[in-house]
Amino acid sequence: MTRIIAGRARGARLEVPGSGTRPTSDRVRESLFGALESADAIAGARVLDLYAGSGALGLEALSRGGGSADLVERGRPAAAIVRRNAAIVAKASGLPPARVHESPVRAFLQRAAGPFDLVFSDPPYDLEDEAMTGDLIALAPLLSPDAIVVVERARRATPPDFAAAGLELFREKTYGDTTLWWGEPASEAEESQPAAESQSR
Repeated sequence: MTRIIAGRARGARLEVPGSGTRPTSDRVRESLFGALESADAIAGARVLDLYAGSGALGLEALSRGGGSADLVERGRPAAAIVRRNAAIVAKASGLPPARVHESPVRAFLQRAAGPFDLVFSDPPYDLEDEAMTGDLIALAPLLSPDAIVVVERARRATPPDFAAAGLELFREKTYGDTTLWWGEPASEAEESQPAAESQSR
């Protein structure tokens, strides 16, 4: 079991799939959402949670004031748990339930409309780097201009190739064996500058 940490559904208990997923620890979630709130990135945001697992990231954002949440999980047993968790959070918060999509991530991205303001991607550790890059390329056209994309992977994993998708890395933080990489759409000015001139933020 895990819990919603804060917001209108604070304390709501969520189911966690027994295998095949890797829930984000409470410590990492608390730090992540504290930083997102400091950046005013949650209130009213259209949230997308890829490789949702239990749905805890997308549902936490919804509890804290996100405008809507789409949770994508391909595994049928895990998707059923995400649906139950979405119902739990909706009941606890009085908010409309998150939308749950039982689908492979790439297939969802190829048919989704967007735009999304806040995206979480927590793929399985064994997802190949090329597949991760393909996800980001498919995601990029669905992002709002000020979107934030947070990718969670093992500390020793290859960093996500944001540049291949026209995004840029602006924050990186490691918690034990987990690293979070934050990306955002690159501005036209930054895209047109030589790499050596576009490192400042």
